[in-house]
Amino acid sequence: MVFRLELLLLLFFSASLYGAEEQAKSESRTPIGSVIPDVRFKDIRALPRSLSEMGTHDAWVFVFTTTQCPLVRQTLPKLAELQQQFKDHDVQFVAINAGSNDTIRKMAAQALELEIPFPFVKDVDYSCVNAFGVQRTPEVVLLDTNLTLRYRGRFDDQLRLGGAREKPTRKDLEEALQEVLNGMPVTKPETPVDGCLISANAAITSQAASEQNASSPAFYGTVDSIVFQHCSQCHRPESSAPFSLLTLDDVVGNAQMIAEVVRDETMPPWYASKAHGQFQNDASLSDADRRTILQWVQGGCRIGDVQAASTPPEPPSAGWRIGEPDVVITMLEQHTVPATGFVPYRYTVLPYLFVDETWVEAFEIRPDNRAVVHHCNMAYITKDGAGEETFLTGYVPGGQPMDLGRFDNGVACKIPGGAGLGLQIHYTTTGKEETCRIQVGLRFPRGKIHKQFRHFLLDPRGWQIPPNDPAFKIQASRMLDQDVDLLGMFTHMHVRGRDMTFFAISPEGRQETLLQIPNYNFEWQLGYEVPPGEKRLRSGTKIEAIAHFDNSSFNPYNPDASSVVKYGPQTVHEMFNGFVFFVNEAEDLNLDVSPINGRLTSKTAVQN
Repeated sequence: MVFRLELLLLLFFSASLYGAEEQAKSESRTPIGSVIPDVRFKDIRALPRSLSEMGTHDAWVFVFTTTQCPLVRQTLPKLAELQQQFKDHDVQFVAINAGSNDTIRKMAAQALELEIPFPFVKDVDYSCVNAFGVQRTPEVVLLDTNLTLRYRGRFDDQLRLGGAREKPTRKDLEEALQEVLNGMPVTKPETPVDGCLISANAAITSQAASEQNASSPAFYGTVDSIVFQHCSQCHRPESSAPFSLLTLDDVVGNAQMIAEVVRDETMPPWYASKAHGQFQNDASLSDADRRTILQWVQGGCRIGDVQAASTPPEPPSAGWRIGEPDVVITMLEQHTVPATGFVPYRYTVLPYLFVDETWVEAFEIRPDNRAVVHHCNMAYITKDGAGEETFLTGYVPGGQPMDLGRFDNGVACKIPGGAGLGLQIHYTTTGKEETCRIQVGLRFPRGKIHKQFRHFLLDPRGWQIPPNDPAFKIQASRMLDQDVDLLGMFTHMHVRGRDMTFFAISPEGRQETLLQIPNYNFEWQLGYEVPPGEKRLRSGTKIEAIAHFDNSSFNPYNPDASSVVKYGPQTVHEMFNGFVFFVNEAEDLNLDVSPINGRLTSKTAVQN
């Protein structure tokens, strides 16, 4: 009896304390009627943005989200329907992610997966949570045109964590929005929210950091090995990276910047969602490595024991990474890169003609000034010109050259007779005028060629992106007419490109996501390489690519949100290019080529 009485008393006091905490939180919240300041956040491109950059509107609807709260997933489609319902009114909808474990890429993937057209932004420091006075997800906030807080609470009363009503008894947000647009007081300005509590604890205070310093990761033996493996190959002298990361001083001196780009997943550059596909050139950090870097910075950059130091990576070889090329082709002209400003793409044709059909096993694009080359794409050129269908390979800092020989499976590229090679070069400025000349090395096969390295291009035409459309959808597909071994995918869009996803739909109708790029970045033209033999697709499989384009004014790279955008080669236009690289499973060419020039030998000619 005494035990039961003590238990009841404990439960009573616990409930009282919880109720007191909840009341204190409620009383400290931003009051209804407050004017919300110009809060800051990051967009899906990890760029710092502010509320004022979204312009002025008659009303604003914000929903606070995480990728893990089940009610968020159920509420976001209802918000998209409400946006459509009020499409003839000037209402700006925004999703603000407040998940302490959510990265910007995970946030962007959620928007893509649920097909939500309005902007998703990341509250990296919980300043939005505090300014709006929200406590749970998916709490919604309604502001009027003067950014005055008019409603805060639930979307409606249909969804609960424990279940759902058949239909709501009151459409709280919709009714409040209608009242604001009609210039009326909001009948019910605040409602309770049944959702997931926001854990705004990602930022560690300096006091907490000093207390945990002794147990935080150390640079020597832990952080240095991550940096040397994932960062230092590019971040070194005479490279395109803005600073070196080869020493303790280098890393400590850039610690806060490193923490920011690691948290935002903008470095190392990699834009594929980890939820779909495995790629042999994946440059991204593991979740464990990301946590280690962030904990190290938050813990005060503990140095550790120098005796445990990892060995810095060797500098890139001055020689060719594909081995000594059989042919080296050098640009005739030397390009000059200005000290600063926007540099348009440069195009050049290399001084070499493939008189006859030629087979190449490896290509390497090598600038003599890596610091100014952001990336470079190469295609072969025929009498009909060059195009996406003649694309061969590319160069990006930190990437690897195209070397089909490393798989030792008899795969090579065919360049038709009468063709040449052309380069598309994206230069970047360094603060002083620079020059650059690029060489291309080719290595020919040494053994028999059994399969031709092939690709097809998904390139729909005839579309027009309407003005101010934040998520215009374009899709294209192609049916495989033979069994293939998938070797990779490559995406090219311009500055309005928001995302692209590749699917494989089996003859039985099963859909598999091959690659998802939820926050495409025009500045990083990356290929995504599948290890040979890892992904075999049967004849009759449909390969489909779906992309969305952001022609809104909130897109910071959009030249003109008021224009209708059509297909075209310049960045003021748009392109949808979905490359799929593969070999045919049943193909066995059994070709012999000369290791000197890559041409078919007389032995092959006799066989054929």
